[in-house]
Amino acid sequence: MEEMEEELKCPVCGSFYREPLILPCSHSLCQACARNILVQTPEAESPQSRRASGSGGGSDYDYLDLDKLSLYSEADSGYGSYGGFASAPTTPCQKSPNGVRVFPPAVPPPPPHSAAATLAPLPRNSCLTCPQCHRSLILDERGLRGFPKNRVLEGVIERYQQSKAAALRCQLCEKAPKEATVMCEQCDVFYCDPCRLRCHPPRGPLAKHRLLPPAQGRVSRRLSPRKISTCTDHELENHSMYCVQCKMPVCYQCLEEGKHASHEVKALGAMWKLHKSQLSQALNGLSDRAKEAKEFLVQLRNMVQQIQENSVEFEACLVAQCDALIDALNRRKAQLLSRVNKEHEHKLKVVRDQISHCTVKLRQTTGLMEYCLEVIKENDPSGFLQISDALIRRVHLTEDQWGKGTLTPRMTTDFDLNLDNAPLLQSIHQLDFVQMKASSPVPAPPFLQLEECCTHNNSATLSWKQPPLSMVPADGYILELDDGNGGQFREVYVGKETMCTVDGLHFNSTYSARVKAFNKTGVSPYSKTLVLQTSEGKELQQYHSREGIITLQLGGKDCLSTTSVYTVHLNTTEVE
Repeated sequence: MEEMEEELKCPVCGSFYREPLILPCSHSLCQACARNILVQTPEAESPQSRRASGSGGGSDYDYLDLDKLSLYSEADSGYGSYGGFASAPTTPCQKSPNGVRVFPPAVPPPPPHSAAATLAPLPRNSCLTCPQCHRSLILDERGLRGFPKNRVLEGVIERYQQSKAAALRCQLCEKAPKEATVMCEQCDVFYCDPCRLRCHPPRGPLAKHRLLPPAQGRVSRRLSPRKISTCTDHELENHSMYCVQCKMPVCYQCLEEGKHASHEVKALGAMWKLHKSQLSQALNGLSDRAKEAKEFLVQLRNMVQQIQENSVEFEACLVAQCDALIDALNRRKAQLLSRVNKEHEHKLKVVRDQISHCTVKLRQTTGLMEYCLEVIKENDPSGFLQISDALIRRVHLTEDQWGKGTLTPRMTTDFDLNLDNAPLLQSIHQLDFVQMKASSPVPAPPFLQLEECCTHNNSATLSWKQPPLSMVPADGYILELDDGNGGQFREVYVGKETMCTVDGLHFNSTYSARVKAFNKTGVSPYSKTLVLQTSEGKELQQYHSREGIITLQLGGKDCLSTTSVYTVHLNTTEVE
């Protein structure tokens, strides 16, 4: 019932219809809303201009003069404002609570003694634009009274509101309606105590009104006779016939006046039943579409859940792959650091060995130098000359030892290693997802059409189709049949056709058949198994069922005297 609520609301005010009128375009509008969106056109004199010129009576209810204009023709469908002439500026469009663009009332004319009122031509007619289909309707002398009342819609709204109202509320409270305490049978209004004292005092003419408890008032309102739809041209006459050409109910007085003389007229009750039957048939097709839409929504919701699950799985896989790359990089980092440490230790060893060697030689050289200086201090010539030649040779030899690259470092301080990370950085920057070619899923398992499957003598005819909601096309089908003794299945047909007749079967034998679909991606699951029994030459017509199995015995497809038997094995215990 809640889905129907939008059908019961006016497209202009967004509230439930009040006194709805049926427009020629079959849409409905509240009578007050229809009056509010009337637009003046330069075809006839408007009520405002008559009041401005003094021709009107000056009543507070002069706006009802609009009802004296009525529908005499239907303009072509369009969408626009009809205020774009000299007497009235273009009226901007507005949006109703339902989001439908509507036209506001026409702008009132300038004062009668102003220059604009003297020069501008007077608007001469009223136009109504349907806010749903934007069809423009020009009113004639009857005005809004030319539109029939939608009594059926009123009744539906009344039943809907009664079913939704848990507690009866006051109909006159402005903001938060209080719970009603009484209902006036004559006014047909529910009141709370403050509103009853303010709007329905127990004095004067209202003292004779009968006040009922809310529950009793609801029952009396429900049992009150519904208003009968009357003719729009003859308000005192009820509809009794239906004009087929005009597609509208008419009364006897309309027929007597000859308005529908050349039209086909039928009884109202017969056309009522006929149209109800047509509506029921149309609803059957719409119900099938609604059922398919519900199944499709279930499929979409399952896809949402599957997408969420796949997203979590894919994120976990991505994190694992990136972690594996990071681990590999860390391992390579450790290997490179190990090489750097080895180079570092090698350089230190070479330098330290050279320091040790130079330290020893420097100590020997220093000792030799000190010894030579002490020898030079001796005053004994003969003793000096005995050792001077040997000392001179040792000094020259020691000097030569220092001169052959001994004072050059054997190792540099720089590390002759340069990490070549450019290709790896480029690979990291180019790291991206490989867009796999979207592979279409396999088709859904076919449905066997039981009403077209039958046997004839020793041949069997099978028919199948794809599920109605299947979005994956099938390139072909594979039909398999067993050997009639419960043995293995074998392929008997491969192709694009959805009907196949298998000949050469044994009489009075039971065969099991199944079918599957295939496309470029793969093969679908098998359909439900269908059991067929070839005829015995006797004509039987039986029907019996047991849990999980349906057995049908029908006449042959060619209406011969043979018998066709097939048994449907279902996967569940419910017989479909």
